[in-house]
Amino acid sequence: MILDAFLSALAPPLCWSCDAPARLGEPLCAACRSGLSWLGPSGVSVAGVCAWAPVAYEGPARELVKALKFRGAAELADAMAAQMVAAAPRGFLEEATLVPVPLQRGRRRRRGFNQAERLATAVARRADLGCSSCLARPGRAGPQVGRPRAERLSALDGAIALAKPAPGSAVLVDDVITTGGTLAACAAALRSGGAAHVRAVAYARTLGR
Repeated sequence: MILDAFLSALAPPLCWSCDAPARLGEPLCAACRSGLSWLGPSGVSVAGVCAWAPVAYEGPARELVKALKFRGAAELADAMAAQMVAAAPRGFLEEATLVPVPLQRGRRRRRGFNQAERLATAVARRADLGCSSCLARPGRAGPQVGRPRAERLSALDGAIALAKPAPGSAVLVDDVITTGGTLAACAAALRSGGAAHVRAVAYARTLGR
């Protein structure tokens, strides 16, 4: 801790959103933290799945997701998970097994990790929950970014399958919720394996979903 404080004084950590100095252990500076758009405790139905996220996918939250996903900042998962657990609706994360949304093999090789898996592991540790990587992507759905919503939904049909037995009550974990196509495909796979209750949590959600 003394060494960390010394190094922080020499070279203060920078905000992942604006590159301004940030406090040790904080991914965002004070200004960007205040710029987060909190969504409140109410969940929404996304592609037939009850889903919740603490913040809107915009501004500093978008930059954190991009840093985790595309800039190799795997250490951000713990800070993001802390916000997810602290703001989660009462009972939303209780009596369930966390299930990370799977990543295509090629992307995992290039990225070195699955960001949803890192988030799920961090949330599980903070909330004292079980975590199961029971879903897999056996085929190729192709890139989703930039596709119309209808194409994204149809491209994921059958692209996600069970790799291990499904838990009876599952909470899907992802970094961001957009069209809901991925959540719907994951939920369908879990339900086909006997999951009676499936809901989803992410760090951020696109407004209007």
